[in-house]
Amino acid sequence: MSRRVGDLLLAGLALLVIATAFEASAHTGGTTGFATITVSGQSVRYSLSLAMTSVTPQLADAMHIGQPGYTPDYQPLLRATERQIRIYSNDTACESAPGTISPPSSEGANIIVVLYFACAQAPRELTIRDDLFDALGTDYHTLAKIEWPGGVQQFAFQPESREAHVTIAAAGESTRGVGSFFLLGIEHILTGYDHLLFLLALILRGGNIWSLLKIITAFTLAHSITLALAALNIVTLPERLVEATIALSIAYVAAENLFMRHAVSHRWAVAFIFGLVHGFGFSNVLRELGLPKQGLVLSLLNFNLGVEAGQAIAVVIAVPLLMWLQRYRWEPRAVTTMSVAVLIFGLILFVDRAVLA
Repeated sequence: MSRRVGDLLLAGLALLVIATAFEASAHTGGTTGFATITVSGQSVRYSLSLAMTSVTPQLADAMHIGQPGYTPDYQPLLRATERQIRIYSNDTACESAPGTISPPSSEGANIIVVLYFACAQAPRELTIRDDLFDALGTDYHTLAKIEWPGGVQQFAFQPESREAHVTIAAAGESTRGVGSFFLLGIEHILTGYDHLLFLLALILRGGNIWSLLKIITAFTLAHSITLALAALNIVTLPERLVEATIALSIAYVAAENLFMRHAVSHRWAVAFIFGLVHGFGFSNVLRELGLPKQGLVLSLLNFNLGVEAGQAIAVVIAVPLLMWLQRYRWEPRAVTTMSVAVLIFGLILFVDRAVLA
């Protein structure tokens, strides 16, 4: 292969990495609403906490958000929520009553939507249908806590998993439905561009299979530890600090690829140290829901298994491509070019999260 062709290929690889990164900056793994569904006798109360970032541009226009001369009107969001949430008791639809919506109490605070449902009889089998994706976009999902006097259940609503079926027991605690957190874990890692870029930077310098195995094992062990500690509220860190440090970890590993000749020899230790921070990032979607500890354990396990499955998918795709790249003389230049692109993006992301957020 001529040097000119090789340079063109390297430029293409760099543009691909940078384009992917900047496209991802507008997509941070989707948006999340946090719902608490309380069953009391024949009544069901549905309370949703929603960030303004979850509102689509079309819905924001209907609400007059950010439009000069207009006072924000949150009723379109309330009406959309009322249309998309349905409750069934023993296969019979519960009647909805007028809901309420509370605007953000301060800048950056969430919108609170509360809906009320009256059922013909106290539910033994409760079904919740969540179609909010049709109003808020397919990258939206709802993490729900369903509670009644005899127990609690958790469920993750997603476009492919829109219904939760709950058996209302007289006593004890139910944790059925936590399997939905497995899919949520897969989605979180595969759409979490910062975690994927960190993994790419870790394995970009190659090494033998044993080195790669140590890197992936160290990263997995570390983020599993802090994911559990944070989700159980044993150890917590400010979200802004965690997200900024994750960005810094991407830049640091990319810099190691550029300036440290023997980076691979201690890469497992770097993977472990920064994996601890990434675990705190993984925990945010679970900890913000405020799940009770007993129910959270199984939800946490399923979510973590989903993260590992998603991570395995990414590694299985990336490693053969990197091994193929090693067959060519221009492989070092390709690694250098991609590392520069990842370093630049990591620094931009760090500034955005640490200074501009």
